Amino acid sequence: MAETLQPVACILLKSLRVMNRRLPYLWVATLFAALSLSALDAQQIVNEKLFAQSFEAAHQAMRAYGGHEDDGELRRVTDIGFQLAGVSGFADYPFTFHLIDMPVPNAFALPGGQIFITRGMLNMGLTDDELAGLLGHEIGHVIENHGIRTQKRARLLNILGQALVIGVLVNEVGRDRSDRNDPYYDPYGSSSDSASRVQGAAAASMVTTELLLRSYSREFEDEADATGQRLAALAGFSPQGTAALMNKMSVHIPQTKEYGYWSTHPFFDQRVQHARVREELLEVAGEAPDPARFRAKTQSLLLDWAAGQDLEPEALDYARTVALHTWPQGAAADEIRLSKLHQLRDEEAEKKALAQDFSRLITYYRREAEDVGELTPESPLVAILEREIGEFETQRADLYDAALEILAGGIYETEFMETFLSNYPESSQASPMRLELGEAYSRLGRHSEAVEQYLRASHGEPDSEPGQRARRGLTVLASRLEDLAALERLSAEPDPAIASRAAERLVDLASSFDRVEVGAAYLEAFPEGQHVEAVTLRLNSLADDLYGEVVLYQTVDDAAQAVSGIQRILTYAPFSPAADRLRQQMILEG
Repeated sequence: MAETLQPVACILLKSLRVMNRRLPYLWVATLFAALSLSALDAQQIVNEKLFAQSFEAAHQAMRAYGGHEDDGELRRVTDIGFQLAGVSGFADYPFTFHLIDMPVPNAFALPGGQIFITRGMLNMGLTDDELAGLLGHEIGHVIENHGIRTQKRARLLNILGQALVIGVLVNEVGRDRSDRNDPYYDPYGSSSDSASRVQGAAAASMVTTELLLRSYSREFEDEADATGQRLAALAGFSPQGTAALMNKMSVHIPQTKEYGYWSTHPFFDQRVQHARVREELLEVAGEAPDPARFRAKTQSLLLDWAAGQDLEPEALDYARTVALHTWPQGAAADEIRLSKLHQLRDEEAEKKALAQDFSRLITYYRREAEDVGELTPESPLVAILEREIGEFETQRADLYDAALEILAGGIYETEFMETFLSNYPESSQASPMRLELGEAYSRLGRHSEAVEQYLRASHGEPDSEPGQRARRGLTVLASRLEDLAALERLSAEPDPAIASRAAERLVDLASSFDRVEVGAAYLEAFPEGQHVEAVTLRLNSLADDLYGEVVLYQTVDDAAQAVSGIQRILTYAPFSPAADRLRQQMILEG
């Protein structure tokens, strides 16, 4: 039945998208709800190549920027996302939802259905209705094929992406695989196989495209907004969330239309007006359908697809992790959880006994046990995890005396100190060990990490010998630090020697730091800090320098360096005039 209805559903859906400005929104919502039932059993991957490229781009994005480790927020985003996806009537690709560790408030979608929400966006404290409007908007971009349609206009960036891939291919000719000085050697930390490098380059190009070319079309944005509001109402959320989201963004994000978020999501005033008109025409569904079966089918589709691909182990693990988040309960989810935990356990078991971080294992195990216990308390996995946690706790306790003997001998490495503090944070030796670890980090030039250990040692036992030595170490570091955020913290310390040195250093460095990453970290940690203006000016100046390098690299056809510069600007200085010039360049070339 589903196979028979699917072609009809697709035709009707396309017709509705054309007609939705003329049909009353209540009629459209009702028809979408009916069509979503046929789409439920018809999930597929209509374009294997496009989906594989989007999957790899998502994987590389998570590797490059890191995932935002907030299980509660990930579950909330995924739950709301699938409530919307389940009523969308869309079955061409499986939707998946990801939290990415980027400080800038943003969201974007890849053509294969991967939806990304940044840490900065979540930090604005979105309500469920606002989050539904945001996720619906990104789902709308996928349903309407905006990613593909936008990329076709982006001639310059497409050329850059193609040149990047070609550059990797050319570099493969006669390349010595053992040469780790090669700038293309294992650029993503994965296999050194040339095909993997080319695939990674193509993925990086796709991610850059999505970060840069976000919605320069009034039509695209209006379509995505309308779809998002409609899906939110169908899923039981208030369609007023879209306008509320925009209003919240106008407070948290620079409102100038010349650059920043409102440049990548233009026509703000008109969009708010349209959203408010639509919300009056939409009726919230009394009881949205349960998305459980839809999520389980999505998980099955993802696992079947991954099993049929020749994925590298890390990519396969990523695919299984995504499948787990898609539907975190049931036999398949339990198998994935246990497999991942046993992989961590086996990695630790390969180390020497006193190098094994049992606290790390216990933390991961407890998190999974709590999740399973909350979702499916009857699952046999709960008992398995609790038993293994008990074994780890016993092993950790049994090794304590041996660890103290190592300490008494006075000869040990930094890794041993790190593991000791992780396994025995309440030990009487913890404070002096933190001091020693801080000194080791300082000698190694890991100054920001040294500050953290020194602070913990000085605050834990301030009047002890370790506490006093830690404060002396902080006084010395305060004149050497390159980390603006760490200096801001030290400038608030009660010790006047530490605070004054840190404050002096901060004043000098706020207008002279030499990496965009440093300024971005400060602005994220201290958005109301006393040096925000100076840091922002310096950050914009460095972004201008990067922009000049990008133009130069484009001129000499060094696509790899050009793309790298573009990504650094967009990641660490997205509200800068340089970022706006990049976007404007894409518009002119598109």
